[in-house]
Amino acid sequence: MVLAKSKKSVGLGNTLMNDRFGKGKGSDRKRVSAVTRIDHATGKEYITNDKQDAAWVKMRSITEQGALDEFLATAELAGTDFTAEKMNNVKIIHTDQRNPYLLSAKEEQAVLGKQRANKGRLTVPRRPQWDSTTTRDELDQRERESFLEWRRGLAELQETQDLLMTPFERNLEVWRQLWRVIERSDVIVQIVDARNPLMFRSEDLEVYVKDVDPKKHNLLLINKADLMTYKQRKMWANYLKGEGIDYRFFSAQLAKEMIEAGGYADSDEDSEAESDAGEGPSKQEEIPKADEKEEEEEEAKEEEITEQNDPDTHILRVDELEDILLQYQPEGQDRKLQVGLVGYPNVGKSSTINALIGAKKVSVSSTPGKTKHFQTIHLSDNVLLCDCPGLVFPNFANTKAELVCNGVLPIDQLREYTGPAALVARRIPQPFLEAVYGIKIKTRPLEEGGTGVPTADELLDAYARHRGYMTQGLGQPDQSRAVRYILKDYVNGKLLYCEPPPGCGVDGPEFNAELYDMAHLPENRRVAMLSALDGADIDDTATLTSEMTALALPQGQKSKKLDKAFFKSGGNGGHIQQAFHQKYSQQGQAQNMVKHMSGRKLRALIAAEQGVNVKEVQMEMGGKKHFKGGMGLKGGKGKRRAGRSGNNDDDE
Repeated sequence: MVLAKSKKSVGLGNTLMNDRFGKGKGSDRKRVSAVTRIDHATGKEYITNDKQDAAWVKMRSITEQGALDEFLATAELAGTDFTAEKMNNVKIIHTDQRNPYLLSAKEEQAVLGKQRANKGRLTVPRRPQWDSTTTRDELDQRERESFLEWRRGLAELQETQDLLMTPFERNLEVWRQLWRVIERSDVIVQIVDARNPLMFRSEDLEVYVKDVDPKKHNLLLINKADLMTYKQRKMWANYLKGEGIDYRFFSAQLAKEMIEAGGYADSDEDSEAESDAGEGPSKQEEIPKADEKEEEEEEAKEEEITEQNDPDTHILRVDELEDILLQYQPEGQDRKLQVGLVGYPNVGKSSTINALIGAKKVSVSSTPGKTKHFQTIHLSDNVLLCDCPGLVFPNFANTKAELVCNGVLPIDQLREYTGPAALVARRIPQPFLEAVYGIKIKTRPLEEGGTGVPTADELLDAYARHRGYMTQGLGQPDQSRAVRYILKDYVNGKLLYCEPPPGCGVDGPEFNAELYDMAHLPENRRVAMLSALDGADIDDTATLTSEMTALALPQGQKSKKLDKAFFKSGGNGGHIQQAFHQKYSQQGQAQNMVKHMSGRKLRALIAAEQGVNVKEVQMEMGGKKHFKGGMGLKGGKGKRRAGRSGNNDDDE
């Protein structure tokens, strides 16, 4: 039953009027005072009605405004009105192969030039001077004022120079933890990631340490050095020595594995493990083939000896690192050496401490910023460790995608994922991605506008389809879920890429060429690749190619079962039909006419074409009863027809 229309209800037009002008159905619009506006295009003044907002809208707190909202609000306060203009000279540029969240080579060079010019303005906040006469409230006020001036300087740098910076720490309490660590420590150890040391290093922090006390020392500890090859460590060592930076290579993960295996008993075994770690973790279990030549064995031994005897690229053991730290002990003091550990989140500060003390004393997490407070740990009778919370120092960054790939921004809180995914696809070669995940990435051919490098959509679609990650409803590949697995593999080192040092004359692909061979694949994928390429003469040091990955793509049990069910023999045959356009042709019409005729009509047609008597035409094909013979197996009608005599003249 249809209800009667209520007299109190209003239509859509009145509702829109109420929404815009408030209650009264637009009557208030006529009674409001007029305001004068200026057209920015012509400069003429015109009169319009004032904007009416509800009381709760006027009292609404606004702490943040977008660029457009802020612009319009400022224009309204200035009494200026803006209208949209139609542009006829619109040019459409197809940028589907270029990710808008990444920079081109030319844009990247321009940004690097700006960063070098403003490098000296990247500072860390200083603690104001204080003495015994300074009260707590006075010191708190000075720290707040100093911190505010520091933030204003960085904001001015971003606005005037149009530079992207890391999302540096904006909490004053965290910086206070750093100030306490610097003031009480004898040596400040900056722990950085070996894959991009300069990204995680703060030069101004080293200057600030010397400003606090010239007797304090700085040490750059390059963690995760086992992810780099010997040649990569050598190039970085030459650069750091040329810049006068005190550095050491270390690997918390390798030290942890050696502690669990009890690997400090024999120094020879330790040195062999270190040399193997420089070429990747998977080489530690490498078994030399019996058919290797003696010359290759001698060359390999010479390289191992060179790596072991090179102090510049040596990966320190835990006892060696402790001995180096004791060298910074202040003279004439009987107290313990206090070592401050500072660095970005997720660079391995807590893992380094656990490796130093030989047991898990500090909680470790893959999420950036696990350590929240400053804490002290007694390493031995001579060394006291001071662990500072993870600090994101102000630094320049080209894109936000680099911050995600470097582990600075949490992956689980990621919103825009095409930029980081495209950066991974650009850095990691396509054959290595296909070999690691056992997928086939379908890229756009070069003749159709492709670049030869997989895009973010092509990589994520291939991974999501292979893993079965589909969205609900439409059933499309779930790219947002797939990108989190790929980015976590990149941050954890499964997909390995190391930045080359500046001015080395080597680009990224050439610098990382040794990282994309068979030896750096996961153990299960390496075994599958070698078994699939059993007939070919390929060793672990061979560089992966697209042809090799295409031959080694595995087929699981589920795929085999589906193929067997689909292509099994003895199945029903397909229906063969003529093409759609064939029935409109002369030949097609003749075939259709012959096809639908049978019995007396067909014999009459054939007799007329051949000029013979109808009785003389002998039909080789059977009648309808032969066509419907199978249908009569279950019904009585077919049986009765089957019992008739085979006279084809009575079919029609």
